[in-house]
Amino acid sequence: MFIGSRRGGYNRTVLQRVAEVITRYNMFTRGSHIGVAVSGGADSVCLLHLLTELSREWDLTITVLHLDHGLRAKESRSDAAFAQELAGRLGWRALHREVHLDPGENLEQAAREARLSFFREAMLSDSLACVATGHTRDDQAETVLFRFLRGSGTAGLSGIRPVTQDRVVRPLIETSRAEIEEYLRGLGVPWREDSSNLTAQFARNRIRRELLPQLEREWNPALRDTLAQTAEWARAEEAYWKTEIERLGVRCLTESNGFVLIDVRQLAPLPLAAARRLVRRAIERVKGDLRGIDFAHVESILAMAAGPEGHGRVQGPGIDVFRSFHWLRFGPIVADSLSDRNYRIEVPIPGIARAPLAGVEISLELLENPPDFNSATCVYNENMGWLDRDRLSGSLVLRNWRPGDQYQPIGRERAEKIKSLFQEFRIPLWERRHWPVLMDGETIVWSRRFGVAADFAASPGCRRIVQIRESEICRRASNCVVPDEKGAEVS
Repeated sequence: MFIGSRRGGYNRTVLQRVAEVITRYNMFTRGSHIGVAVSGGADSVCLLHLLTELSREWDLTITVLHLDHGLRAKESRSDAAFAQELAGRLGWRALHREVHLDPGENLEQAAREARLSFFREAMLSDSLACVATGHTRDDQAETVLFRFLRGSGTAGLSGIRPVTQDRVVRPLIETSRAEIEEYLRGLGVPWREDSSNLTAQFARNRIRRELLPQLEREWNPALRDTLAQTAEWARAEEAYWKTEIERLGVRCLTESNGFVLIDVRQLAPLPLAAARRLVRRAIERVKGDLRGIDFAHVESILAMAAGPEGHGRVQGPGIDVFRSFHWLRFGPIVADSLSDRNYRIEVPIPGIARAPLAGVEISLELLENPPDFNSATCVYNENMGWLDRDRLSGSLVLRNWRPGDQYQPIGRERAEKIKSLFQEFRIPLWERRHWPVLMDGETIVWSRRFGVAADFAASPGCRRIVQIRESEICRRASNCVVPDEKGAEVS
């Protein structure tokens, strides 16, 4: 329905404040082509009128954007017609889109994502500098209170940002809803009221219509201003921490193949506030956002990091955190099975085998009567090894380590279980599952990091030597590389 009544004087104060907000936050520059989201409600209608007035001085071009969520049938169609008529009357082009949301979804979240998608496409198709929305100081207060009730930290209490990374801007963020309605009535400009704003189905409506008025009556008449100021305070805090955590992240976070690693020895001496934020940053790097991550998740991860050296695991929405030795590994939650974990690849001599699960390529080169091979040459390093070809029965097989595997590496007095070597060499749990070994029949003749088997090792005087060369390739997402004590990668 239409709202609006008396005509009155032109309210320059609101226009001046909006111009100051646009300038202070550098929302857009003079001569820009901007989008204005217009639902038909008072906030968006006021925003369009104000920006139209500014367009004369600022040389702005405006495209009106209207999204019909398809939730209110005839009323939605009337809103769309109203927005298009308003755009035409003010001399602007209008873009209209209809979407159909699933009633079984979280409607507020689905509607928000649909709007952002519409804005992004419009910015791309029309080369818009930004999209302005009608969020007000009242919306800010309601958002801060809503997030506080849900247990948000300082980041959540920052509320609605005046400018987002998606180039959505809020010129009315310091203007109250009452001032907006007074401005429109003063001009005799009508607007429409969304009937969904009256239903108690949505939490925001209950906060707006019930909780906030009650708190203002019984506790603080200026609560909306207090909450909006809290958002400004929190945004300044977040701006400081963003710079600080970026600095710490360079030093403390290691990214590899879709995973993020933190050395708990670097985490432990940090102030608790910094440690919490570093953990949140690691989660965000993996997940892309912090949706569903609450205080308890972060505290559980920190408790796991602070415990005695060992292993542990914490899971949250879309995030899987492992502790192994002094490493925390943050990764996505993925299904795992033996069929995903095991591989077996025959390798001829000479020949090459690639094992993407392990992230390695193994090259076997046959050296006939090598003139320079001696005891110094055959010392194993992490990328090379040498076998006596005449002690091998034929082709070799590259496979992953299996429980119970054991062999006697060079320099050891007896056969040892690979599981024991993992412990000795401090190999994290997630590195072990695809750990490569070379087999001659049922006998292990080489293993990554631990070297060739003593009974098959080449020695000076060997006529034919198999040179094993290990190189790294892109791993599948189930693995990551852990830096060693000196910061180099250990694969």
